[in-house]
Amino acid sequence: MTPHRNIGFVAAAATLLAAAPLSAIFERWTWLIQATIVVAVVAGSAALSRLARAPLWGQVLAMLAGLTLGLTWIFPGGTELLAFIPTPGTFAHFGELMQTSLEDMRSYGVKVPDVDSLLFLAVLGIGAVAVVVDVLSVGLRRPALAGLPMLAIYSVPVAVYLDSVPATPFVVGAAGYLWLLVTDNVDRVRRFGRRFTGEGRDVDVWEASPLAAAGRRLAVVGVAVAVALPLAVPGMTGGLMNNVGAGPGEGNGRPGQGGSPGRIDLFAALSGQLNQSQETELVKVSTSEPSPFYLRLGVVDDLRPSGFQARVPTGRPVTRGLPDPSERAPRGVERQRYRATVEVSKNLNMPLLPVYAEPVKADDLNGNWLYDSSQQIVFSNRENARGKNYSFEYVRSTFSPAALRAAPSLPSDSQVKRQLTDRPSVPAVEELVDELVKGKSNDYDKVRAIYEYFSVENGFTYSLSTRDGSSGEDITDFLATKVGYCQQYAAAMAWLVRAAGIPARVAVGFTNGSKADSGTYVLTNRNLHAWTEVNFGNGIGWVPFDATPAASVQGSVRSAWAPDTDAPEEVAPSPGSTVAPGAADPSAGPNEADRLDKDTDQGLALGGSDPAEQNRVWPWWLAAALALLALFAVPGLRRSTLRRRRRVRVRAPSATALAVPGQRGETREVVVGVDAESARADAHAAWDELLDTLVDFHVRVDRTETPRATAERLAREALAENGDAATGVRLLGRAEERARYARDPLAGAELQPALRTVRGALAAGADRRTRLLAALLPPSVLQRWRTALAEQSERVVTASGQARTQMLRWSPRRLLAGRTAR
Repeated sequence: MTPHRNIGFVAAAATLLAAAPLSAIFERWTWLIQATIVVAVVAGSAALSRLARAPLWGQVLAMLAGLTLGLTWIFPGGTELLAFIPTPGTFAHFGELMQTSLEDMRSYGVKVPDVDSLLFLAVLGIGAVAVVVDVLSVGLRRPALAGLPMLAIYSVPVAVYLDSVPATPFVVGAAGYLWLLVTDNVDRVRRFGRRFTGEGRDVDVWEASPLAAAGRRLAVVGVAVAVALPLAVPGMTGGLMNNVGAGPGEGNGRPGQGGSPGRIDLFAALSGQLNQSQETELVKVSTSEPSPFYLRLGVVDDLRPSGFQARVPTGRPVTRGLPDPSERAPRGVERQRYRATVEVSKNLNMPLLPVYAEPVKADDLNGNWLYDSSQQIVFSNRENARGKNYSFEYVRSTFSPAALRAAPSLPSDSQVKRQLTDRPSVPAVEELVDELVKGKSNDYDKVRAIYEYFSVENGFTYSLSTRDGSSGEDITDFLATKVGYCQQYAAAMAWLVRAAGIPARVAVGFTNGSKADSGTYVLTNRNLHAWTEVNFGNGIGWVPFDATPAASVQGSVRSAWAPDTDAPEEVAPSPGSTVAPGAADPSAGPNEADRLDKDTDQGLALGGSDPAEQNRVWPWWLAAALALLALFAVPGLRRSTLRRRRRVRVRAPSATALAVPGQRGETREVVVGVDAESARADAHAAWDELLDTLVDFHVRVDRTETPRATAERLAREALAENGDAATGVRLLGRAEERARYARDPLAGAELQPALRTVRGALAAGADRRTRLLAALLPPSVLQRWRTALAEQSERVVTASGQARTQMLRWSPRRLLAGRTAR
């Protein structure tokens, strides 16, 4: 096996090791098996192309072809030839997988199941990174730069993982990168020749040298520090309950630093605060509405076997306007507009803002705060609600039972219905729902039957001493014991409503607290609450139902469509009136279901019906690609800056020639008006630029030659076919020679035009790859950086050796050994 192929396979293995962090976001290891197959095909294609002595562009084409064949075999579309040869239908299938992956990235939370679209995206990304790593490591012999695409893989779990990314996958990826560097260095030593000691002894290539040992120690220390530092620095990790005051809890929110709301376990926050023995003020709110409904904080709508979880929201800045449903209220639904002012205390430490649903205008908030119209929440990925003061206008909706009863069911192909009726299969729950909704012909009657089931008459009681949780086991225990608090009531009702085929979710927020003299409601941790929201068709949207016994909840309210089933006498307000204290959660308007479908499909929160108003969501990989391009541009920018600086230096100084009579009567010419030091510096700058140009275009540079000898060699060899370039290089050599050895430097010479002529001739004689590398990754700059790094490493090794010597001088063992024996 040749060294190049050896490095190629090591680069492939290092790419797979660098992909280890993806294990933090996938449930199973299917992605690794598929990625291994694709990377192996890419590495094999590269090895075969090098065996055929193909140029670099041919190797890249071979690897891309191998990547396509591997993806075709693993993700077939049904139109392939011989099971692995792609057709136009195959590429159309790949496009569908990419489009579906955008939707699935918003539909699933970590850890992700084996979904074809997400597996395709992961395998495609790893395969593309394998191609780039191979080109950098083998084609360009720049294995150090291969760490950038490897780091791009690691940025994926960092961006989407809910918890801190485990340290072990990072160590595995770092080990693969170090393996690639060591292999390349060993290959370079083997191609250089054999190593010998001062005594003439042959040294094996793997035998340690002081510099190599120091490099390995520095690498190990660097990796250890990178892994251990985030664990040691205070504030880089934090418990979830730190997000909602000082209560106990589990989680990973970062206090005071905002963060994605998808990182917050709202149920854990709720139970932790309700079980506190001390009452803590969290929010003050004043509103123009006489009898407001609950102040919403977040939504929990992702039902998994482990229970309800919050999805990561998406939205547009609140400064760009919010949707207003007040102009499209269906019959039987009244919508009125009110204004509220909220003051958040320092005890509420979350990236979510308490608002009434639905807000239509927000004041005193910047563009870092976003509004998710599907979840009807205000959140931020950069700021925190702690200490915020803001005002907003919102729409209050009230519903008549007749309007809810007449509302048609959502279509079966609706994204809202498919997503928010999904649930694990629990036979006990399914049997109970079938019994409750038997004989009910519309969604509202089914929901009312489930809602009325959670009554004192049926044996349900309120207690904070029950076990937390909303999984199938917890719901079954709650339905059997009929003892729990708002979390169990809201989650159980949402589960049962979903089992009836109706979209439902759990909302978390505050009930109405005590009202101060100024008309401001003071909300404490005792007012934290959870309730159920059900989606109805005909443009009605989300309607709240609070199944928790009203007498057990401070500030609880009821409504005409969801009255207090435990009251001695049911007081039914007139339909649509605002007399009922528990007005519903504002609906989302007649087109809310369709708008939510579009939000879920496209990943955008719309501010209106016009698609032109969508807030564009930039994918994470675009930022990584821009950062990678910026890093690649640094050498070229450095070379351009240095050339520009030398160009200023090389401007021809003004000079005047005067005829001066000599001592014997002859006339001699003297150049005046020229600064000799400036002319000498100009010549040196022009010569340095010429040498860097020669290095960039791979022309041999002999530092032992005189400038004249170098210029003559270039004119005779590299520039023989271009007379102007040969004349220019001789002029540069003569100027440098005069600047070094003569008393008076060459003045008035046009050095800059000569440099341009020589550079143009060298570029015309070079191939395309050399010209591209000279522009993007100039070898002169990289060589200078390598030299500086080697010198710095040498200084570090020398300093450490001197320090070690000084320490050994005071070693107790050495002092004792020097004492005279008694």
